Amino acid sequence: MFNFYIIGIPDRMEVSLSAEVKEVLSSQRYFSGGKRHRDLVASYLPENAEWIDLVVPLEGTFHAYEKIEEPIVVIASGDPLFFGIGNTIKRRFPDAKMKVYSYFNSLQLLAHEFQLAYGEMTICTLTGRDWVNLDQELIRGKKCIGVLTDKKKTPSTIAQRMLEAGFDNYKMIVGSKLGGEEQYCTEISLEEVVQKDFAHPNCLILVQQKEIKRTLGIHEADFHILEGRPKMITKRSIRLNSISFLELQNAKHLWDVGYCTGSVSIEAKQFAPHLKVTAFERREESKELLKVNQRKFCVPGIEGIHNDFFNIDLSTIERPDRIFIGGHGGMLNEMMHRLHEVLEEDGIIVFNTVSEGTKKAFLNAVTELQMEIIDQMSIQQDEFNPIVIFQAKKKFNHEEK
Repeated sequence: MFNFYIIGIPDRMEVSLSAEVKEVLSSQRYFSGGKRHRDLVASYLPENAEWIDLVVPLEGTFHAYEKIEEPIVVIASGDPLFFGIGNTIKRRFPDAKMKVYSYFNSLQLLAHEFQLAYGEMTICTLTGRDWVNLDQELIRGKKCIGVLTDKKKTPSTIAQRMLEAGFDNYKMIVGSKLGGEEQYCTEISLEEVVQKDFAHPNCLILVQQKEIKRTLGIHEADFHILEGRPKMITKRSIRLNSISFLELQNAKHLWDVGYCTGSVSIEAKQFAPHLKVTAFERREESKELLKVNQRKFCVPGIEGIHNDFFNIDLSTIERPDRIFIGGHGGMLNEMMHRLHEVLEEDGIIVFNTVSEGTKKAFLNAVTELQMEIIDQMSIQQDEFNPIVIFQAKKKFNHEEK
């Protein structure tokens, strides 16, 4: 069985260690960590110490670990279990014996500098992660958000993205090289952050200055729409019931095919901020509409794809488990077959129809594809024609599994 000591330390040369940690360092032979960690603890290591550099990708380092039969001491910055190497080692060596000695994590250190009551801080990491990790917390309106950055998702790129999405209601607290001799911290507006570079590593805390009011069921009159086409939008009551049929709480990826103004995508993302949303539309003018509507309602993270749906190579796009068909260009059967091919097992397609002809075409496609109609509803809003909402599910194919 593997045996690890994982020690979190501050990033400064005058490392203050407990007597217990010093005993671990002096009594073991194999050590691992980054080069700066080796420099920080070098004076505490025995003469026969052997050091294994932590190098990304980590699999090479882990192979080196596997050749060692004695305990391994891993040195890390701050709290090794705070999105750190401790978690990675636990996943890679689940049966290993592990003793962890922690220091303050970077966001704690930054909160201490500004005397923030950080007990209710929401934490998200963008270190090698997707933007959705931050987007969902902004959409949820969290009052204090701690963000771990990387060399691409920097404080300035984060501020720029927030401003483009309409989130001008936060101030940013940035800390770089926290706990070290070159530590730098500042409280700054998003507009100022965009113009600045910060030394890496860094992290930041977003503090809400005012709340963004949200409505479940956005009135269609509030959306920017296609010029001269006021009816080309999914009406509020139809939109909300369609989202209910999509069952988004546990969904991962929604395709909105024929999004037009983006009303369904925006409402869905606002309702389920964790959701990945890809919106398809062939109208070139809808490209700008999606941008301005996302900004107006402060709902970032919707990827727009602008082309004729039948010209798109769907194999290059992450497969959906939910699909809303907002337009089909008179080729509903062909579209259903294309969508069914990429839809995850047990995935859901929601379709709204006004005419009997389109209703019949949809049901015929469902039968051909051996899907199952789970639910349907007929609904009318104001003076508009009644609409039937269908929920169809792709059956789980045990033979393919």
